[in-house]
Amino acid sequence: MRKLSSIAPEWWDYTTLNEEIQADAAKLTVKDIEQLSRPGFSIKIFDSRESFYMAEALEYIKTWKEATESRPAGICGPIGPTEQLPLVAQLVNDLEIDLKNAHFWGMDEWVIGDKEVGLDHPLSFARSDMDLCFNRIDKKWAMPKENIHFPTAGGIKDFSNSFFEIKCLLMQGGQGEVKHWAFNDPVKREGQYKDIPPSPEEYRKLKTRVVDLHPMTLIQNARTSGGGVVSNIPVRAVTVGPVETWKSEKVSIWHFGSHDNPFGIRLTAFMISKKIPDSSVPMSLLAGHPNVRFNYYREGIGTCEVEMH
Repeated sequence: MRKLSSIAPEWWDYTTLNEEIQADAAKLTVKDIEQLSRPGFSIKIFDSRESFYMAEALEYIKTWKEATESRPAGICGPIGPTEQLPLVAQLVNDLEIDLKNAHFWGMDEWVIGDKEVGLDHPLSFARSDMDLCFNRIDKKWAMPKENIHFPTAGGIKDFSNSFFEIKCLLMQGGQGEVKHWAFNDPVKREGQYKDIPPSPEEYRKLKTRVVDLHPMTLIQNARTSGGGVVSNIPVRAVTVGPVETWKSEKVSIWHFGSHDNPFGIRLTAFMISKKIPDSSVPMSLLAGHPNVRFNYYREGIGTCEVEMH
């Protein structure tokens, strides 16, 4: 039986991993990280904050420019990071890019009770996408409302099916402290998964669904979005799953250094590069995706050395 989590014993997470894997990841230098690239997995490091977020915004533009009437296409994007979103709107307006054939999928949304939060909720991801990006785009170039797909607790099937009907050229995201993309958190340590987490093959069968969130995810979102008030963070969410992720031609993950820590952004790159998928580290399952890129802000990479304050 694998060891208990040192963070939340009733859950699986990266602290249940073999300690040698963790130690090897912690030792990685910036040069080592750059050398983790392999066929199907690439690393890119940006030297300035401006170039980092502009490159992230340009992924939207490049993707949407590929959409045509006969081949509509789009991008699935995150809330966290969000700094790229106003840049996306500005680029669309200034370059006069017509989005009539383009699509967008939101990655996830909070759920309270049995329903996703509304646009009036201060933490709403859909609200953030609209306020920071889509409502800023000139009506001449704006994406049709029906082309903007947000996951809802009551519309899971339709949301999932849209990935099979419209081509998602790119899934873009960040990485949470529990090593997730979207809200693909590790599962609870109960039932058939009491002694061992789901196999990578089992986890990859998960589609868009409502999930219970790992305690680490609640703490992270309170830190990054709620001033640390954990009690204000919903404990459930609806999220895009691995099935929809594997329907996307490319997965692009952006590490600025503020959502996860120096160890976390090393660990997942190491596991993907060395093809060590483990569902206690959900991001590591991307080792099986054919086209993944990790993007780093050099100053945010940091080190894993002990430094007392």
